[in-house]
Amino acid sequence: MKHPLSRRAVLAGAGAIAASVPRRARADAVQIEYWQYYFKERVTAMDALIAQFQSANPGITVKQTTFPYDQYRTKVSAAVPAGGGPDVLQLYYGWLRDFRRAGLLQPLPEEMFPPTQIERDFYPIITQMKSDGAYYGLPTAVRSMGLFVNKRLLRDAGIADAPADLDAFVADAKAVTKFDAGGNMTTAGTTIGLPSQDSHWWREALVRQFGGVPYSDDYRHVRYGTPEGAAALDWYAGLQLRQHVAQAGFMTEPATAFRGGRVGLFVNASFLVGTLRPVRGLEFQVAELPARNGVRANYASYWANALVVGRSGARRDAAAKFLAFITTPSAMAAWTAATGELPARPAAAAAIDDPLLAPFAHGLAGAFATDFVDEDAQRAVFINMLDRVLLKGQSALDSVRQAASEEQRIIDAYYG
Repeated sequence: MKHPLSRRAVLAGAGAIAASVPRRARADAVQIEYWQYYFKERVTAMDALIAQFQSANPGITVKQTTFPYDQYRTKVSAAVPAGGGPDVLQLYYGWLRDFRRAGLLQPLPEEMFPPTQIERDFYPIITQMKSDGAYYGLPTAVRSMGLFVNKRLLRDAGIADAPADLDAFVADAKAVTKFDAGGNMTTAGTTIGLPSQDSHWWREALVRQFGGVPYSDDYRHVRYGTPEGAAALDWYAGLQLRQHVAQAGFMTEPATAFRGGRVGLFVNASFLVGTLRPVRGLEFQVAELPARNGVRANYASYWANALVVGRSGARRDAAAKFLAFITTPSAMAAWTAATGELPARPAAAAAIDDPLLAPFAHGLAGAFATDFVDEDAQRAVFINMLDRVLLKGQSALDSVRQAASEEQRIIDAYYG
């Protein structure tokens, strides 16, 4: 199923979900635990929300626990089946199937989270947290992608505005790229490869802009193994191979290079705003993703808050109440201010006037959320596809066809 996003206004009563949480007597204090992966701005934002929640609910104590991103899923998968771990956890929306299959989650109680209110008040991609008629999580924020621009580098090259289309993107990248006497890149026009959000940029934006379709509407069939998909891959790989404006592994990873002022143009997601704002000496702006022949497309994603299986009674009620609180409009506003991620409710996102966040909010109107069955494995398909072109000299068409076949096997194995 395709999930384009809408910026339409929603009905009044955006806080109805939180308001519907039943009151109960607090004869005994309850302690619950919240887990997420470590990302400084997100942890700081959650600490502030926990303090607000505990002030309003003196009978409930919330402990936040975090882990490095690459350990997070392993920690959750080990702790929950053993009866430990969190009461409320964050999970990437693309992990829902894996978490449900592993028996880690319980559905949100409908008396506190009516599905009709969820679907009225949240962006349509929230339906990807719905399985077998029940919702298993709600996000505090959503993400879209945008173009981060180093204003100083472009200004020094005589460029006043961010590029509006892919042709201007390449031209501007060439204007700021620099090499030393030995031919080593010292300033990159743009970035290529992972770790980054480029797998999503390629799938949901570039493939569409080059006339292709990445998947069938229900996301069960891979459709990018075509000349159009190859053209999108060829353009992307060409940033390194032909245009010489990018280099995989430049300064270890793309975000580090941009943060250090060594990259002119950098495609990434809205969550990076909170990290880049305090960087001294970095003068940057954000623009919408470049168009191609007037065609715009974007990718949206989110992390959802979910209830862990096996919790019941007062502990389950406290966990549900906390989950309801961190998905209210006021919590979303605080989260956005701290992290740069966008409110998960269109009504709240429409009020954004921050020039660094507004382009991401605009981008939500043309965004798609890939319906992953195994996000890690599907991302690896992109990495291998790109490596075959950059490192082994395989043609874009052969590589994209191989990637499509590999990803189709992943999808078929899940549904088979």
